Amino acid sequence: MLSFALGFLVSLLITLLIVRYAHLHEKLSTDTDLAGVQKFHVRPVPRIGGTGILLGLIAAAVQLHRAYPAVSGGILGLVACGMPAFGSGLVEDLTKRVSPLVRLVCTMVAAALAFFLLDIAVTRISVPPLDFLLSYAVVSFAVTVLAVAALANAINIIDGFNGLASMVAFMMFASLAYVAFQVHDPIVLSASFMMMGAVLGFFIWNFPAGLIFLGDGGAYFIGFMLAELSIMLVMRNRDVSAWYPVLLFMYPIFETCFSIYRKKFIRGMSPGIPDGVHLHMLVYKRLMRWVVGTRTARELTRRNSLTSPYLWLLCLIAVVPATLFWRHTLHLFCFVVVFAATYVWLYVSIVRFKSPRWMVVRKGKR
Repeated sequence: MLSFALGFLVSLLITLLIVRYAHLHEKLSTDTDLAGVQKFHVRPVPRIGGTGILLGLIAAAVQLHRAYPAVSGGILGLVACGMPAFGSGLVEDLTKRVSPLVRLVCTMVAAALAFFLLDIAVTRISVPPLDFLLSYAVVSFAVTVLAVAALANAINIIDGFNGLASMVAFMMFASLAYVAFQVHDPIVLSASFMMMGAVLGFFIWNFPAGLIFLGDGGAYFIGFMLAELSIMLVMRNRDVSAWYPVLLFMYPIFETCFSIYRKKFIRGMSPGIPDGVHLHMLVYKRLMRWVVGTRTARELTRRNSLTSPYLWLLCLIAVVPATLFWRHTLHLFCFVVVFAATYVWLYVSIVRFKSPRWMVVRKGKR
């Protein structure tokens, strides 16, 4: 718990300093685009919140070195491998000039470093014919790199509202910590606790007031850590089903896949072009109806923050059964189907203005 506490305190204080002295780095680090299709804030906000999370993790890992050098070294090695993912996102946060493709490639480089230096590789997915193919190093390498990059990008996609991506990540790290405790995996357990603390330190300043944003650096680094820790957990512990991380990360994974399908085959546009009809955006626009027509900063910020709990609950439909049935492949697969069906039902209901009445927040309900 000391690792959790230290990660939390360092992240909390670093993030506070970024927010407190935002006027000193406003031109460099602040998101001033208030009119973009995926922009829902009402004033310029620093978007380098991932810095506090990274430093919180490093501080907690260094503190652990004297008592558990192997665990500390493993975590710091993973952090070092993740620097291309974090760095490319941070440069985008500061310059607004790094393309999504470059960030994706840099995350692949980070995954490749972990593959070669730390031997973190996908070697089974609990499908016998495909598991045979994964016995070949080149296939395992390709699957590992693509999986890590895809999850990092998926976390970045859901990072649209105050507290959304950070709380989703917190729940996922908590699940990883629980399963790692069950199978006695000290590196995954410790790293998950550290990330929980660091993410929580950021969350306090991000939700509900939206004083700072995670940024691409933070989103890509969190996604990288989630992916790498889950691969380590599954590959080093045969009791953990390979479908456990699939269900655990089902919300960002399905959001990304559904978005690609929607853009490519329904709207006939490039999947790389931002649009305003992700599920979390529809919740904001069509379920938060009490604030329609209001442009005050207070009401719009409140509307932004009240959007996230809807998606936290949706995410729990995947996280809870994944945590309960982490060793049972059939159960995990069934819940993957349940989540996909729930997501599609919810999306279609909102699009067709047929959302259940209890979900709609109307005027007068404050």
